[in-house]
Amino acid sequence: MAGICYQSGGYLGRFPHSRSHSGQFGRRCGTEGHLRIESGSLHPYTVNKLALLTFLLLFSAACRPADDSWERVQAAGVLKVGLDPTYPPFEVADAAGVSGLDVDLARALTADLGVEAEFVYFGFDGLYDALATEQVDVLLSALVIAPERGKDFAFSEPYFNAGQVLIVPANDEEITEMADLNGRTLAVELGALGHVEATTWAKRIPDLTVRSYTTGDEALTAVLTGEADAALIDAIGGRLFLKEQPQLKIAQEVTVEPFALVVRIEDEQLLTRLNTSLEDLCQSGELDDIIGKWLGD
Repeated sequence: MAGICYQSGGYLGRFPHSRSHSGQFGRRCGTEGHLRIESGSLHPYTVNKLALLTFLLLFSAACRPADDSWERVQAAGVLKVGLDPTYPPFEVADAAGVSGLDVDLARALTADLGVEAEFVYFGFDGLYDALATEQVDVLLSALVIAPERGKDFAFSEPYFNAGQVLIVPANDEEITEMADLNGRTLAVELGALGHVEATTWAKRIPDLTVRSYTTGDEALTAVLTGEADAALIDAIGGRLFLKEQPQLKIAQEVTVEPFALVVRIEDEQLLTRLNTSLEDLCQSGELDDIIGKWLGD
């Protein structure tokens, strides 16, 4: 599972492309959205109302504060990063400080931007409030893209897919995707999202046996011992297990659960800079290196 690059047809193409400010929340109007008024088609009173409305909209836009989000960060020389340090391997705090995949990513991003990273800790439930009240500039805390928060927040391009992955023995060349599981046994963690997804696939594949286990590790161990042909597990748990058990491999990314950075909706300038730096890290291979360090190759 490589890092996410932005070239056409690359890894990002498998994500719902909805994170840019304009692209996520509505298509910009083209000529089809323009109002055309033909001579004599509207009552003078209506034209006056339209003219007043146009004036008020233009006045409102002119009075709106300019976006100086990047200039503020650049002037301070610091990017304040909010996170919940209780979710290893993405972020965890101890007496030595904070570490994890997201922490390394934040430091790599700020190095690319030419500023320092300052980490501010919050409980998970307080992260978005902290961003909204300007206690931090950005959130980087294993947060899944959430379109329902689009009114107040904007998300970067995704940097990791934490969705469900199909895991098979490393020497298996026959199972490359879920559709290859006819006549096979699929191990899942009882009640987990992989179990739900497997149940859906079992309705499409007539001879698929879904076998549930108490934990994800038990499901993966069943593949190791030959008790099951494959397992459907979340990418984080699966990759951590594979890091210690190279006898298994990821055959397919089955579902999408994209992690991204979050900024305030008005901070478009900062979002653009962060996305540019993410692309730089991907193109250089540094994003892959960070993910590999914490989750295995």
